[in-house]
Amino acid sequence: MRIRHLLVASSFAVLTMALPLAAHAQEAVKPSLTLKAAKAQFRPVSFSSTLPAASGTLVLPLASEADLASRASAISEAERTAIARALAAAEFDYKSGTLSLRGIGGWDRIHVVGTGSDLSAAAVQKLGVAAGRAILKDKGPITVLANGLPAEAVAELATGMGIGEYRSDLYQAKAREAAAMAATTIVTESGEAARAAYEGRGKPLVEAMAFARDLSNEPANVIYPESFVERTRAAFAGVPGVTIEALDVPAMEKLGMGSILGSGRGSARPPRMLIVRYTGRGAPSTGPVVLAGKGITFDSGGISLKAGAGMGDMKFDMSGAASVVGAALALAKSRAPVDVVAIAALSENMPDGNAARPADVLQAMNGKTIEIISTDAEGRLVLADAVAYADAKLNPAAIVDMATLTGAIMTALGDDYAGLFSRHDPLADQLMKAGDASGDALWRMPLHPSYAEDTKSTIADIKNSGAGGAGAGAGAHFIGAFVKPETPWAHIDIAGMAWGGANDLKPAGSTGYGVRLLERFVRDFQPVPKVAGE
Repeated sequence: MRIRHLLVASSFAVLTMALPLAAHAQEAVKPSLTLKAAKAQFRPVSFSSTLPAASGTLVLPLASEADLASRASAISEAERTAIARALAAAEFDYKSGTLSLRGIGGWDRIHVVGTGSDLSAAAVQKLGVAAGRAILKDKGPITVLANGLPAEAVAELATGMGIGEYRSDLYQAKAREAAAMAATTIVTESGEAARAAYEGRGKPLVEAMAFARDLSNEPANVIYPESFVERTRAAFAGVPGVTIEALDVPAMEKLGMGSILGSGRGSARPPRMLIVRYTGRGAPSTGPVVLAGKGITFDSGGISLKAGAGMGDMKFDMSGAASVVGAALALAKSRAPVDVVAIAALSENMPDGNAARPADVLQAMNGKTIEIISTDAEGRLVLADAVAYADAKLNPAAIVDMATLTGAIMTALGDDYAGLFSRHDPLADQLMKAGDASGDALWRMPLHPSYAEDTKSTIADIKNSGAGGAGAGAGAHFIGAFVKPETPWAHIDIAGMAWGGANDLKPAGSTGYGVRLLERFVRDFQPVPKVAGE
């Protein structure tokens, strides 16, 4: 099997030369043995107006000292008195504190959570995540006293607790052999409304977050382009309104996708362009919202080889692809009335005799030529063909790409915000609102005209690494160069947000950042005028 590689001669005539690609002449090399990972587990959730018998763990959300009498009215006066004394002795912070108590009544543990007065979806869900994480190892049943909270807040609390139950120790024996988790009962007077909200939207979001995090946490010998496609097909099996297409090497060659093909040329596992479309009943006819994700299943840097220290984290370099597919899964499972396409640009960046080299020239699907300055700037190469395909073939209402693109965005924003770049203010405004509503924080970054100069090549239309210091901006500009100026487009750099160490809100590994953001954005999306942006 061959792909076409462009060389630009000194006379500026463009010549083509067929290069043998032994690595792509066969299907992906599969592991010699199948690893068995632990399956994601979630506690069954029910909603009840009555308090079950005291057993296991009691979760008690409180906004103030006065809340104790009303919210905990179903438990005994002796239990309330003991809790009140413990809270006073601990000088409990009702805005954000937590306190675990033992030896009260028939409960194994009482876990008190300070909620403050903010009952926004993001705030309540975050409380739920922290509570779910805190009680993860509790083996008995869980009872949550949520009476007095609105139905929407109760559903968000349940959603957060489900997200907080996620485990990343996929291959540890204790995870693989773990018994089924006991049930959670949420005590609320708005049980039916809360149940409908949770099962209609919250539970699909919990499952989609776990799917995306599992994809990212898996090692690269388990998740590579072909197996990513297989996992996605399995996750969407039986979900109505979904079509899935996976472009293999011959299909991408036919479309002229030389950019993604060039990026994956050094790997024994050939690239794939995965296209998942969900069209819900009642979806608008303005064209799909396209979510394009960088899916480098392992990034060694290629010929521009990375340093060995920390290279293992490069299994997370497909987090953008995992999140866009995860967002589509959440929308599809909740049967949202939207038209969304998730494109996962999947490739493995490895050094090899066939690998792309610095100074090589590739040609993307839209005909633009690209000079390779660094083979370690490969994410933008796969996204170039992804967004060009979306723009040419899908008549998109908007394109949003998501990628672990640059270390520069981490220098600018740390792990507090993802960087948002866009030529279209109305689109950026919608994304910022979705970030606030979902809790996946964004910070708007500039797209300065100088970034075009930074990526100007002397031999091709553009080069894949900028000459200036604005690395994140130059990377965003590069991707935007493969989208028509009038097409509403935004780029989200999640390099600082996609993974990290354990804390009160997550285990070590993938954060699932972007699933909630994009789910909210697509669900609330309003069409944006197709005019050339600045």
